[in-house]
Amino acid sequence: MKLNIAAKNFEVSDYLEEMVEKKFAKLSKYFDKDVNADVKISVEAGLEKMEATIYVGGTIFRAEEKSTDIYATLDSVTDRLSRQIAKFKDKIVSKHQTGGLNFTEIEHMDVDEQEAEIEIVRTKRFPVKPMDKIEAALQMQLLDHSFFVFRDAETEDVCVVYKRKDGKVGLIEPYFD
Repeated sequence: MKLNIAAKNFEVSDYLEEMVEKKFAKLSKYFDKDVNADVKISVEAGLEKMEATIYVGGTIFRAEEKSTDIYATLDSVTDRLSRQIAKFKDKIVSKHQTGGLNFTEIEHMDVDEQEAEIEIVRTKRFPVKPMDKIEAALQMQLLDHSFFVFRDAETEDVCVVYKRKDGKVGLIEPYFD
């Protein structure tokens, strides 16, 4: 696993870097090929925050945790990622898609029936109007939605603006490999 560790308002000690590498090395057994992982460590409002993202083919696994102890945060993040990978395996094996995962290393998880079955209960169709990012964010707020799909007036790509947990607005821009 190719690990990229970045820090903001935080000094990463050699021991912490070693622990992060050790924990993520345990996760690498789940993947058939070498994958990339980004780990961001920061301090916010007195809490130590860790965000981790693993990129496997077209699939992204992400976990974020905050606590007063960075090592407990590391454990929580790697545990969440491990559960996400196992849950993904349970859902995707029936479709015979691997996405670069080595399923022999993942144990079966008991997943609630409600959580295991994804059911689409409503389909909406709407015209995707070209607009800039700020206009899309304002439209999302006017509709009081948590996200808004639009066509970027500059790039002509279909993008999504969304409300983040911190109350700010995020933007998802597609790119193709």
